[in-house]
Amino acid sequence: MAKNTANPPVSLSRRLLASMYASRRRLATGSAILFAVVLGYYAVAGNNGINVFKQKRAEDKQLAGQIEALKQENARLQAHIGRLQSDPDAIEYEARDKLHYTRPGEVIYTMPDAPASKPPATPSAPPNR
Repeated sequence: MAKNTANPPVSLSRRLLASMYASRRRLATGSAILFAVVLGYYAVAGNNGINVFKQKRAEDKQLAGQIEALKQENARLQAHIGRLQSDPDAIEYEARDKLHYTRPGEVIYTMPDAPASKPPATPSAPPNR
């Protein structure tokens, strides 16, 4: 009887492992490319990506503009307060304009800002006979 000296049957998992080992450079390159693509996606569209950064920068410019406008308004109001504390003419102007104060002997006529709307017409009752 002759002995079978052929290689014993190799399992599927061993053949797959051997094939993967033989093509390990291709697998490493593919994995590196996949990793770079995922990293690039998160750099552009992730929570802290470029798109969000641009939105935050635009919001920062808008808020800086609002802050500057509020600073200018604050300076204007501080100047107005200073005039009211020291200038008698400014005090008199505010008293006349806002509070409608007058000097003795003066008369103020106030006109309505907008014409009053006509009240709805109500039908008049017929005269009693």
